[in-house]
Amino acid sequence: MPGKLYLVPTPIGNLEDMTFRAIRVLKEADLILAEDTRTSAPMLKHFEIHQKVFSHHQHNEHQSSNEIVKFLLEGKNIALISDAGTPAISDPGFYLVREALKFNIAVECLPGATAFVPALVNSGFPTDKFCFEGFLPLKKGRQTRYKFLALEERTIILYESPHRLLKTLDEMATYFGADRQISVSRELTKMFEETVRGTVAEVKQYFETHPMKGEFVMCVAGAPTKPTKGKYDRDEEEE
Repeated sequence: MPGKLYLVPTPIGNLEDMTFRAIRVLKEADLILAEDTRTSAPMLKHFEIHQKVFSHHQHNEHQSSNEIVKFLLEGKNIALISDAGTPAISDPGFYLVREALKFNIAVECLPGATAFVPALVNSGFPTDKFCFEGFLPLKKGRQTRYKFLALEERTIILYESPHRLLKTLDEMATYFGADRQISVSRELTKMFEETVRGTVAEVKQYFETHPMKGEFVMCVAGAPTKPTKGKYDRDEEEE
């Protein structure tokens, strides 16, 4: 019988967010795949997880996935983790899952930490409908994406790195308008966790004079819904 591929979320900062189930699955797995073995080593050591760990990242995932599928077909249970959060969410994992499913290998994703959920809930923006964009393209297609998102009426969620934050806020002012409401969270679950809310202009002004360390999650209020005139509106005007 083939083994099973487990996608195991790991804490995005606070080790207390690790679940009992995640620890058990990692301890029972025949081997663990990590985005960066050096980054994952302290966390695995903390929870006394001593399984063999192999590297699986964006630069080797296509080649690595072929070998992993062979191990799974041989009956080995394999757990995939990323540096932090849920695998395959802006991290390697999608390609491996797709390859495993091609061979009817069971795939199970555990619930757990991911950065955009607390950032969205903290934002105060509507949570019933939203779109997750992850990291925007660095160059090609970036402007096109902004133009598309400028009309998006759902809450928009983006990831951004500290050294590009101010540039991204400048671009948002251009395409979304400087008065669009946004919420920017950084260092989620960590000691210096911070969420800054306001207009694009106000948030940019804040981060021009405050630390820009850690990973950032940006939540953008959706575009205002344009009113439409229906037949009943016309009837009311005629009366």
